[in-house]
Amino acid sequence: MSALVLVLGAGGFIGSHLVDSLVARGHRVRALDRFQPSVPPLFHPSDRIELVTGDFLNRGDLVTALRGVDYVVHLVSTTNPATAENDPLIDIETNIRGSVQLFELCIEAKVRRVVYASSGGTVYGDRDGDVPIRETDRTDPVSPYGIGKLCVENYLRYFRRKYELRSTVFRVANPFGQRQPFWQRQGVIPIFLEAITNHLPITVMGDGSMTRDYIYVTDVTDMIADSLGRDPRHDVYNLGSGVPVSVNEVVSTIEKVTGIEAIRQIVPTPPTFVQSSVLDMSRYVDEFGAHPQIPFTEGIRRTYAYLKEVRR
Repeated sequence: MSALVLVLGAGGFIGSHLVDSLVARGHRVRALDRFQPSVPPLFHPSDRIELVTGDFLNRGDLVTALRGVDYVVHLVSTTNPATAENDPLIDIETNIRGSVQLFELCIEAKVRRVVYASSGGTVYGDRDGDVPIRETDRTDPVSPYGIGKLCVENYLRYFRRKYELRSTVFRVANPFGQRQPFWQRQGVIPIFLEAITNHLPITVMGDGSMTRDYIYVTDVTDMIADSLGRDPRHDVYNLGSGVPVSVNEVVSTIEKVTGIEAIRQIVPTPPTFVQSSVLDMSRYVDEFGAHPQIPFTEGIRRTYAYLKEVRR
């Protein structure tokens, strides 16, 4: 059944792919971001997309964008792990405050459901070994970025309980792939690809055994899009591959795909970094079905091809 979906952060890496995934499933999309007139959006053109230039932190822009909307997908983050670490107050004053304002306006607009993209890589905190983390496991973030994400989740829980605002949280692992902004220095894969292909040194923390759960971006957006229009049984779902990949494996895969040997600089691991983060996907699979995923090496190939394309 077709719905009108407001995507906040539609011009970004995940947002642009989500717009494509929603349109492919017959939905109408209202895409809100700070679009520039001279820069075409990353998503594919479609008469099912309504482009709205606005600011997530501007109340008037949100009121206008929410009119007549069935679903809201909140993908906006004004910070990343590094910037939140350097100044946690920015995260509080923008992401948390802006999200609470959004939820209040969603109640007024009578939206059917809010979908929020949280961080599966940070909200759980440290774990011993690579045992996949379930949604029912404790949340114990050790970084300001993860603390902020979990805070927004908890506000959604409050709005569900007090105002009956229906919502779904997707704790996304470490997405990567085409359209990723290499220049923003967020995410080890784009950072390493950019450096290695320019024959610059990469920074490896500790012995390189730190593991993460990497998932190709279109797998993320397809799974989110497939959940819309249904009534989820749970409030929170992990979205990942369930496969641990170490920093050393990331480097060796990039070397194999590009044919370029990395220049490593070893530094101590920061105290706010977690050693292991791998997500258990069984809750999503049990409810929505298994989703065929792009293998890690193939995802690196596609990301490298995109990097070469944007450099032309």
